[in-house]
Amino acid sequence: MADNILEASEIFHSLQGEGPLAGRPAVFLRLSGCIKPFCPWCDTLYSCHSGSGEKISVENICAKILSYRNDFVVITGGEPFLQWHNGLQILEKSLLDKGCRIQYETSGKVVIPESSKGIKVCSPKYINGSWHFVEDNIKRADFFKFVVSENFRQVKAFVEKHDISREKVWIMPLGACRQEQLALLPSLWEFCVENRFSFSPRLHTLTFDNQRGI
Repeated sequence: MADNILEASEIFHSLQGEGPLAGRPAVFLRLSGCIKPFCPWCDTLYSCHSGSGEKISVENICAKILSYRNDFVVITGGEPFLQWHNGLQILEKSLLDKGCRIQYETSGKVVIPESSKGIKVCSPKYINGSWHFVEDNIKRADFFKFVVSENFRQVKAFVEKHDISREKVWIMPLGACRQEQLALLPSLWEFCVENRFSFSPRLHTLTFDNQRGI
């Protein structure tokens, strides 16, 4: 295990702030590196560039995660599955063997490994007039969450084109700060009611604004 190295931006203990498992206490592992084009609205740009994080052995990451004594682990990024063959698959097995439950937060820009046993929450990105998404991930993702500001029509069309069950779809407000997100809540509320989508606030931003490590 010690020969496998992952590049991580941060490891911390908090609450899951968004999506289908929002509100649950969780240990977060944020891995570094993403795939361009980066999201203009990204609130974790510090994790997008490969080489921006700290190289840590899988063994030490596993030990750090377990030290929080919480069996729910959220692995995010960046794009976590970029490091699947660098040691992430070994970390997943180690954590599962210890009784942990794992949730991945992925953009869907890279193929989701079929062998992964974690919960895959996929957030497709609509950037510069097009979706940046690997089509095979439609059947590999467990849930979809969309960050929305004015792209209501595109999100609805994406869901209908891929025949995604409404029960798997979560809608969240775009915005890197509390004020931006609050301004969008009424229109997102109506959009979710009209289309039978689930609504997800982003609790960490509403509570702590744009503070890092929450």
